[in-house]
Amino acid sequence: MWKLFFEICDILCWLIPNRRIRNKLRHEQLFDWRRKYNALRKKYPELNFKHTVMIKGGWNIGFIIDNRYVFKIRKHIDRSVPTSKITREQRITNALADVSPLRIPRIEIVRTGGYTFYKYDFIPGKNLNKLRMGTIIRHREKWGRQIAEFIYAVHNARPDGLDDLRGNAPGDGWNHNDMCNNMIVDTRSMTIVGLIDWEYAGWGTLKSEFDNTVVFSSKMRRSGIQRVIISHYQYLANKQIDKE
Repeated sequence: MWKLFFEICDILCWLIPNRRIRNKLRHEQLFDWRRKYNALRKKYPELNFKHTVMIKGGWNIGFIIDNRYVFKIRKHIDRSVPTSKITREQRITNALADVSPLRIPRIEIVRTGGYTFYKYDFIPGKNLNKLRMGTIIRHREKWGRQIAEFIYAVHNARPDGLDDLRGNAPGDGWNHNDMCNNMIVDTRSMTIVGLIDWEYAGWGTLKSEFDNTVVFSSKMRRSGIQRVIISHYQYLANKQIDKE
């Protein structure tokens, strides 16, 4: 849907006679999407770009190519941003992928056409909060336990090499910070299989991560899944205490 929308807007820009205004709109409102798209086409001629889905959210736009790869890029390129900032998401996902019970895509940094893209394998499935309320309620026990196990593993992980990313942020563990929008469900097995889009990840409180599971969806809040998540997390924490 987004690709069609951007293509139509790009065509409409040609109706603007002033070239400077036309280019400004393409840069500021359409994020130079066509230039970025064409840079990928030149870099990866072996991929089938006829099957492209465009995505948009947060700081980024992205392209899902041939149901194989996702390429994300900042909406606006800021040359003043240091390389360490650009690779932040890669560092966090690489560090946490081995401890997470859910799949975290491993990110590759791709530079082409003057742009820096994040590339990772596409995880097929459907976003959990896009499913119907009745479906979420039917599977909330299973999914709530899966989410709790993910939060427990990641929030309590202390991987090497990330201490500089903690800064002065208050908290007691690592959070995804945007879980509500990014849990991928395999609709054949009705299992959560992965968690994508780690651009907001960082050090934070356990309460904030619980809130992040439902904060952007009234449907998720009303489903009762958060109660399952918190209850199962407490079970896991108590189990660990008993072991010690």
